[in-house]
Amino acid sequence: MKQVDLHVHSNKSDGTYAPFELVDYALEKGLSAFALTDHDTTEGLDEAISYAKDKPLEVVPGVEFSTEYEGKDVHIVGLYISYDAPAFQAKLQSFVDSRVNRNMKMCQNLQEAGIDITFEKLCAENPDAVITRAHYAAYLQNHGYVKSRADAFSQYVGDHCKYFVPREKVTPTQAIELILNAGGVPILAHPPLYHMGKERLDNLVSTLKEAGLMGIEVIYSTYNTQDERDMLRLAKKYDLLYSGGSDFHGDNKPGLDLACGYGKLFVPEAFLTDIRTAANRF
Repeated sequence: MKQVDLHVHSNKSDGTYAPFELVDYALEKGLSAFALTDHDTTEGLDEAISYAKDKPLEVVPGVEFSTEYEGKDVHIVGLYISYDAPAFQAKLQSFVDSRVNRNMKMCQNLQEAGIDITFEKLCAENPDAVITRAHYAAYLQNHGYVKSRADAFSQYVGDHCKYFVPREKVTPTQAIELILNAGGVPILAHPPLYHMGKERLDNLVSTLKEAGLMGIEVIYSTYNTQDERDMLRLAKKYDLLYSGGSDFHGDNKPGLDLACGYGKLFVPEAFLTDIRTAANRF
């Protein structure tokens, strides 16, 4: 049975592999396809798709949006998006602008803590990347302010640290609408990570289904057997497509590998076949 990975990040957001390197690594892993789903950016798609053109591998054009629902961080993945559509790119640019404003404020906070950091220095060390907290953590470690990236999150850039600045987020419904307008298939990413409880999660899925949600990740690197059962139940209850992926970030998530996650992940190609069919609905 052929295998795919439908949740992967490159160094265009907070991964460490270049898009073309992901193509080579996916081939090495024996994947028939992978989805490049960088955070709020499609900058790596042309490179990956072009590089894979004459290779036995499909690169699914995707994106991952960070949204907010009742105080929770909820991620929506879009697969088979028409990413070069002007309206879609204009909206992405507004997300980038929001991130830049947030990053300028966070750099100022860290400067007041005695750290020699500017947004320009961050960008210089991470060219063409959408700056995320993973980049801050790497910067702090590389410049000797912390011993590990985990320390960076616990002391400086974690949600409850005084230097952290939350950024403006769209709602899951808005992200779904944006993906649908770009001809894509909206997928609810890794729901167990939101720690909502069954009733609240069911309400979320019900609400998003009404908004146009088409799929849910029923397989994910950190799921246990019960998580998979719960996600399959939700998928069947709300007639959602099955999706799944490793959420590979390279060195930014040590021990988590492309295709196999923490060792046991397997996403069958049949998942992608059904998603592709849905994407060709127009």
